Amino acid sequence: MDSGLDTRRIVHPTERIVTGRLVRLLDGYTREVRIGQPVLVAVLAAAAFARLPALLLRSLFSFGGGGTRRRWKELKQGPEYLVVPVRLRNTAGQLCEVELHGHLPQSALHPADQVQLTLRPQRDPELPPRIERIVNLTTGQLLTPRTATLWSHLGPPLLLQAFLGALLLAGVTACAALT
Repeated sequence: MDSGLDTRRIVHPTERIVTGRLVRLLDGYTREVRIGQPVLVAVLAAAAFARLPALLLRSLFSFGGGGTRRRWKELKQGPEYLVVPVRLRNTAGQLCEVELHGHLPQSALHPADQVQLTLRPQRDPELPPRIERIVNLTTGQLLTPRTATLWSHLGPPLLLQAFLGALLLAGVTACAALT
């Protein structure tokens, strides 16, 4: 697969900004975003508090059933994002490996493009740094890969319910404190 590349000479750059020529985009694979259980419990508890009035009205007036909700196991699992190992030759002639997390337009990067990468080290020091921003000097494009986050995984409806639940809980608490 990489018979033309000497794998012993591949380095992980330590600089924040690296300029070089793109050699190859390797086959991508997926990783999962970790979901913190305390955050998930707080969001779901607040959303459940917001659903209480709707459940009460539905039971009194027998409205139709609500939409489908995602279960705890689905929410706890977290979203997956694409990881693409990228090899480039920097200005010093060294072959470097970095990781691209997320998606970019397919025509955004081609082998032999001159690029300037802004990098961020990962938590695991064994992994190559990840790309935060790409300036394709060949085409003049500024590219920012986007990955799934906890908030995009939970989704706007659940976050809105949690926000309304937190407001409702704050209102009930304030009324109880005043009386």
